[in-house]
Amino acid sequence: MHIQSDVCIIGDGAIGKVAALGFAQAGLKVTLLSPLFASANKIPPPQPAGLEAWDVRVYAVNHVAHDLLSSVKVWDALDAARVAPVDSMVVNGDAAGELAFDAYGAHVGTLAWIVEDRNLNQALDAALKFASNVRTVQGRAIELKTDDNAANVQLENGDTLTAELVVGADGGQSWVRSQCSIDFDYRPYGQRAIVSNFACEKPHHGIAHQWFSVSEGIIALLPLPGKRVSLVWSAPDALADALSQESLMQVAMRLSALAAAELGTLTPLQPEMVKSFPLSLIRPHAITAPRVALIGDAAHVVHPLAGHGMNLGFADVAGLIKAVVDRGAHRDCGDARVLARYARSRKEDILLMQLATDGLARLFGTAFEPLRMVRNLGLNLVNKLPVLKRRLIGHALGSKNQ
Repeated sequence: MHIQSDVCIIGDGAIGKVAALGFAQAGLKVTLLSPLFASANKIPPPQPAGLEAWDVRVYAVNHVAHDLLSSVKVWDALDAARVAPVDSMVVNGDAAGELAFDAYGAHVGTLAWIVEDRNLNQALDAALKFASNVRTVQGRAIELKTDDNAANVQLENGDTLTAELVVGADGGQSWVRSQCSIDFDYRPYGQRAIVSNFACEKPHHGIAHQWFSVSEGIIALLPLPGKRVSLVWSAPDALADALSQESLMQVAMRLSALAAAELGTLTPLQPEMVKSFPLSLIRPHAITAPRVALIGDAAHVVHPLAGHGMNLGFADVAGLIKAVVDRGAHRDCGDARVLARYARSRKEDILLMQLATDGLARLFGTAFEPLRMVRNLGLNLVNKLPVLKRRLIGHALGSKNQ
């Protein structure tokens, strides 16, 4: 079978789905390739009787992502009862350093929204069912070839997908990127992210808490609806190994000792629900190739300490759609100038986030005493400079409040 479209998106995660909806809304014909291995792994976790468990994978969605999801009619389709606004954030160093942000100081209603992966994908899947311009195809891609007129994706079953533009939304180990022979820099952080959810004794008041520690890594507790929080613990490998041998109640006791003043005693929401994954920096040398654009983790993988990996991906989608929509009647979707415009529009944002997250991970990963003093002094200094704080908040929001 030969399937032809304007845009072929490879990868059916949230980033790929949003891109498909956005291109379809722009009037383009879209093919969304859902890899067979991904579909086979999409087995919903067991749910407690009479209760839908809280997903341990959550995203801190900023204003750019919110606006994009709203524009494709997905935001209002989310289960609002399972979305928590972040009204402020408190960052603590490993001594007396502290930095606080709040929505009032940023002149916005909220800093971000905490959204479960399942909630987001269910809304996206529902929207895709009504997107007449999107055709979802399941299969395994085995070859990508491009010429002056089109890109062709050969599937294992013999089918061919032809499009003016192929979009790689297939994650950090991107097959599309490898097919384009795009080199990349890779560096493991020697950490694993441990994620789970907890009930807290005290109300969190919409505050996200983050602690930096040389010995324990970076611990973030993000607000969920009600008296619940979501944990993202970027733990050094040795500590991650130790934590994996402990019960979740023991992990909760560790966290309670850290966050007792703010949240009181923590208890696991679902004792069996905990996940972990290794952390690394992946920096491709390009995010475009002839008739190909990379978005999301295929284009960049950053440390999760700022919670903006997914937001970078949503910004990629917005930037790519804008470049394609503004291409002019005489150019097709995969025109070299269109792709160059997309790459230029994303270069600064991606570079700044890579430098910021990598720099902070390195800075707080060293026990060198002079640096320890400087980094905590820096946190306190920024906390006392409203203009600089507003600029930092504006960049994190992805808005024009900079």
